[in-house]
Amino acid sequence: MTPHPLRPRRAPTTEEEALALQRKLRRYVLLEDSGPEPGTASTVAGVDVAYDDERDAVAAAAVVLDARTLDVVDEATAVGRVAFPYVPGLLAFRELPAVLEALNGLARTPDLVVCDGYGFAHPRRFGLACHLGVLTGLPTIGVAKTPFTFRYEPPGHGRGSSAPLMDGDEEVGRALRTQDGVKPVFVSAGHRTTARTACAHTLQLARDYRLPETTRRADRLCRRALRARHV
Repeated sequence: MTPHPLRPRRAPTTEEEALALQRKLRRYVLLEDSGPEPGTASTVAGVDVAYDDERDAVAAAAVVLDARTLDVVDEATAVGRVAFPYVPGLLAFRELPAVLEALNGLARTPDLVVCDGYGFAHPRRFGLACHLGVLTGLPTIGVAKTPFTFRYEPPGHGRGSSAPLMDGDEEVGRALRTQDGVKPVFVSAGHRTTARTACAHTLQLARDYRLPETTRRADRLCRRALRARHV
């Protein structure tokens, strides 16, 4: 993958530097549907990370699926040292170095990237999906398992029901029911997408389970890569 011109030459090492970079880069987020419309993507990638706290290690996986069949067509992993301390709202700086390395290891560029985490649904409206999208130029969405600090009313019981995910008076994403009666996931636009298309993509990828198949495959692969590192 070709390096993006907005990618910083040096990664932040302090909270102050990370906050300054978030404020700078969030101006480049495009909350518009210039990415693929649901049903038109050929390939969709999922990215996820796993940590080994005892060894201060992180493993990232990027798994590319055929958007129609959900079969795996490409995958790559990267394992390295954790590059940034744990600070709520700045988790992207812990995960991005390994995620970018994994994406660079793919033989093909996906049409869309699904992050296990947040995009616009972030205190500074610049979660991992936004950050990754700006740095790569790829369309991205965030699909999280929990609502972070935001509030929502429970969506309807049926698959496809959704409700606004709110930060004060601002809607930052959607609580989306991907299967009848299961807990919702929390979907937000990342880059070159909107909440509408992010939810539609998520439903297509969560065909059989609560979580998108992209997330399920990437989760298994990054955990396997972390175990293999220490065998």
